[in-house]
Amino acid sequence: MGSLSIWHWLIVLLIVVMVFGTKKLKNIGSDLGGAVKGFKDGMKDGGSSADLPTGQVGQDVRSDKTTIDVEAKQKS
Repeated sequence: MGSLSIWHWLIVLLIVVMVFGTKKLKNIGSDLGGAVKGFKDGMKDGGSSADLPTGQVGQDVRSDKTTIDVEAKQKS
């Protein structure tokens, strides 16, 4: 009783298809594949720091001044 048989999985799959529909499930699959591909490309491109300006490595380079950068200090 602890493990699920193939019939349990088929019933779950049938309910999921009935709730979401095949078109939405197809779109979810393609969106997930695109996200994984984008993540892999980002990991390849993110490894090089050649595209950052000199002296700005590790610092946030933003033109807007809407954020405030603060430093937390510990009580002694």
